[in-house]
Amino acid sequence: MTTTSGSKRRITQRQIAQLAGVSQSTVSLVVNGKAEALSRIPAATRDRVLEVIREAEYVADPVARSLAGHGNHLIGVFTYEPAFPTASLDFYTSLLTGIEAEAEHLGYDLLLFTSAPVQEGKRSVFHPYSRIRLADGCLLLGREMEGEELERMVASGFPFVAVGRRDTPGVPYVAVDYAAGTSALVERAWEHGHRDFALLHVDSTGESTRDRRTGFEDALARLDSAAAARATAIAVDPADHAAAWAALRSSGATVAFIEAPADAIALHKLAGAEGVSIPDDLSFVVLADPSRSREGGPDFTRLSPPRARLGAESLALLSRLLDPELDVPEHQRRLTLDCALTDGATLVPPRPTTSASA
Repeated sequence: MTTTSGSKRRITQRQIAQLAGVSQSTVSLVVNGKAEALSRIPAATRDRVLEVIREAEYVADPVARSLAGHGNHLIGVFTYEPAFPTASLDFYTSLLTGIEAEAEHLGYDLLLFTSAPVQEGKRSVFHPYSRIRLADGCLLLGREMEGEELERMVASGFPFVAVGRRDTPGVPYVAVDYAAGTSALVERAWEHGHRDFALLHVDSTGESTRDRRTGFEDALARLDSAAAARATAIAVDPADHAAAWAALRSSGATVAFIEAPADAIALHKLAGAEGVSIPDDLSFVVLADPSRSREGGPDFTRLSPPRARLGAESLALLSRLLDPELDVPEHQRRLTLDCALTDGATLVPPRPTTSASA
């Protein structure tokens, strides 16, 4: 249908009703799709309305549906950091793949909310430009999330699930058990004979970074208090890997636990440039999987977080929270997934001459 000037205009429910020879209320029932209402409409009438809608390419207004109390079957995905820069691929690629697959399985459409601008490296879900309420509920993605903002989200009653563990009370989330996985790798390095450890971590206060550090420190404390005291923690600046490499070499560590795969790859190159063999001279353990875009690189001994499953389970939990017929108890609103270990080829026993103690 066109206006008098010839420009296209979206057809209305009233016009659909006229074309189908039914009332506007009947069109509304068909568009909103509630099963109990549709059961009162003859199949032939419903099919006639749907045929007119198809021919007219009518799209139901999500705001109008929301105001009428109907779900849009739209799920928002809000990222606190930009999702697509190269530095973010390790985290987001497989995660979004899992979300997309579960959305298809459940019959949801996804909206990636990007209108809130990035300020000082992150976004705010409460920015005036944010339009998350166009969706029935929202998944929140990011290494760091402000506790006050999460508290506001909980108080607002808007359905959401955080991807990753959050300390803020009342926040539903699906997380990976980074602490247990890191501890298991520390124990494995210990069994190989390592006694001098270094942890190279990202400069972040996010729960996932803290969980890895907790797992690292707790495992060493259980194994040997002296080794725990000798262990070195190094915050890595992605713009200055040379400084991190120098700190690692001066630490005397025989095994380096590196949180970010991108940092591990950069440090591996610096080692090669200095003639340091990984793992013969220095073992590397990486606390996440490199992204697919870096296949063909070092086969790191590493944690392999189930990121695709993490995304899928997060959306599955949100779908349960959105179901008006389900009352999801508090203990089912927080789910933690085990983290697999990948043997790789960068963890071997230390050279006897570089091991500081037995």
